[in-house]
Amino acid sequence: MISITNKTLEDLEFNTILETISGLCTTEMGKEKAFDIVPYKDKEELLDALAQTSEYQSSYTNNNAIPSHYFESIAHELKYLAIEDSYIEISGLRKIATLSENTNILLHFFKKFEDYYPKLHKKASAIEITKFITKTIDDVSDKYGEIKDTASPNLKDIRTQINFVRGKINQSFGMVLTQYSGAGYLDDIRETVVENRRVLAVLSMHRKKVKGSILGSSKTGSITYIEPEITHRYSRELQNLLYEEKQEIIKILKHVTNILRPYHELLTAYQNFLSDIDIISGKARYANRINAILPEIVDEKVIYFREAYHPILFLNNKEKKKVTYPQDIELTEDKRIIVISGPNAGGKSITLKTVGLLQLMLQSGMLIPVHERSKTSLFDRILTDIGDNQSIENHLSTYSYRLKNMNYFLKKCNNRTLFLIDEFGTGSDPELGGALAEIFLEEFYDREAFGIITTHYAKLKILANELPHAVNANMMFDERSLEPLYKLVIGQAGSSFTFEVAQKNGIPFGLINRAKKKVETDKVRFDKTIATLQKERTKLEKTSQNLKEEEVKAREESSRMQSINSKIQQKLESYQELFDANQRLVYMGQKIDDISERYFNNKNKKELIGDFLKLVEIENSKRKKLTVKEKKVKEQEIKKVEEEVKIVVEKIREEKKEKKKIEAQQPNKTNFVLKVGDRVRMIDGLAVGTIDVIEKNKATVNYGFFTSKVNLDQLEMVERKK
Repeated sequence: MISITNKTLEDLEFNTILETISGLCTTEMGKEKAFDIVPYKDKEELLDALAQTSEYQSSYTNNNAIPSHYFESIAHELKYLAIEDSYIEISGLRKIATLSENTNILLHFFKKFEDYYPKLHKKASAIEITKFITKTIDDVSDKYGEIKDTASPNLKDIRTQINFVRGKINQSFGMVLTQYSGAGYLDDIRETVVENRRVLAVLSMHRKKVKGSILGSSKTGSITYIEPEITHRYSRELQNLLYEEKQEIIKILKHVTNILRPYHELLTAYQNFLSDIDIISGKARYANRINAILPEIVDEKVIYFREAYHPILFLNNKEKKKVTYPQDIELTEDKRIIVISGPNAGGKSITLKTVGLLQLMLQSGMLIPVHERSKTSLFDRILTDIGDNQSIENHLSTYSYRLKNMNYFLKKCNNRTLFLIDEFGTGSDPELGGALAEIFLEEFYDREAFGIITTHYAKLKILANELPHAVNANMMFDERSLEPLYKLVIGQAGSSFTFEVAQKNGIPFGLINRAKKKVETDKVRFDKTIATLQKERTKLEKTSQNLKEEEVKAREESSRMQSINSKIQQKLESYQELFDANQRLVYMGQKIDDISERYFNNKNKKELIGDFLKLVEIENSKRKKLTVKEKKVKEQEIKKVEEEVKIVVEKIREEKKEKKKIEAQQPNKTNFVLKVGDRVRMIDGLAVGTIDVIEKNKATVNYGFFTSKVNLDQLEMVERKK
């Protein structure tokens, strides 16, 4: 049973991750549920959740994008469905219709693309597919949330009468308006609307001459608003019809609500399904932001995070355009506890938090920012003791609080535990606190727990070196500047560089020497030895890096030389063939010359033809006679080569055309209007000159020794004329 406390969640700033994921959800219910994410207690559920997030993330790069899962919460409507004889307003019914439609679209989609999204399909297959809910609502309302005339026969009749009465009102009002307007009883505005009723704007002096109901007057009292008597009769009839319409609509809504009432449980399932998909999409979007993947999860006890990033730090640094340094961390059965030492501000705590937070995220169904070859197992508990743990509420000192925390560790720690302790043993006398910290570490070690601790205590460094399955580590520092390199090195303890850092920060050398004398000689020598080893390790790291770079260069050079050698060999072979062909032609020329000379001397045509035929036969005997099949093969090969050459030539032509098009569309690199006296240069050029004259779209640029006329769009600003 996996059990991770709220303290661990707080220590590792898990809530910051949840806030980001909540912001990436698209529905209000999804945003709220994102804050309820906690580590999974069941392994199978966790593996399903991780696979679902990974599948959703893959939808961003394949051609089968997952449809929208947006919906508005129907929590209010579900309450009404649970109350007999209540009814849901039309706006609520439209929300239910949208929820049902989007859910069914997703269910059909996952069924169709089961091969792409097997785990999401498995989740969707537990939900019933039905078009009845959407159809029932669509039968009585349109997509704008209005009740259709065809929702019931009675409603259709009522609305027909309403339209007829409204027509009568408009007709009668128009007649009265024309009558009183012609008589001069009306103000210039003639008419207006009061209480949703059309009224005449009658001059107050003529109000007694107009038959009808007075509904008000203007602020000055000069205009009286009167609804004509004939219109008033029709208005009363309209109000009655509108009341009947409202009652009929309520009747329809009650009928639809009663039909949907048995689907209360299914609609709840629909809403939960879409909100779950929203959270999965939020996790997938977050994974894309931090370049996260799903590492291999194995049964054997191991943590191997290669190129691991702290996600919160990564996003913060990305926003500030700063570099975030990844870490390689490995814990195995043979190396299950790492003791990280070294000076402050070197990245010890962030390395420890990176391991804890990534493991916590993974066990909460989130992908993590590590290399694809990373792997890890699952832990039943993750115990943390990080930061300033002074308890104001319980009036406990830092050390008392930490001891209380260690007591909890001792109760819960076992071979399926990952513990993370920052600044182990601090808060008390260095000797006494260090001794107690040694005992705690030995106890955790004996229980075969996995863990990472950071410390400055020499005793803990020595203990880590003596325990077979524990190992020292340090964060590398530059040997000269003492600036952190933010790289974890396994296998060697780190020096605190106490005196070196003090000297770097301007503390007088005399005071530092006095401080050294107050410290035990052996401790100073031990720390100095560690510091020297660290410096040597840094040098070796740099040398190793340089050698790797040289090796890469050597390989590239070797590859280049092989390519050149191959080309030279081909050329030599071609030249040899050409030389042999020329030699044959020279030989034949000499033979023909001899035959010609003999014919010149004896004029014997028969001998001439015989000698010539003999020469031809000898040369033809050297040629290889090709069969019909071989000729066809050779012709096909020639044709194939010609086609390949043609394709390459066409490709080059297209590239040139595209390049010319891009160059033609390239805007002027300067946002300034060029003027006489400005210092400019041609785009992608080096020479800088001054504009002497601008005529139309051309400028005469003076380069000192010569001038040149150039189009303005080919120039960019270097310096404005002062």
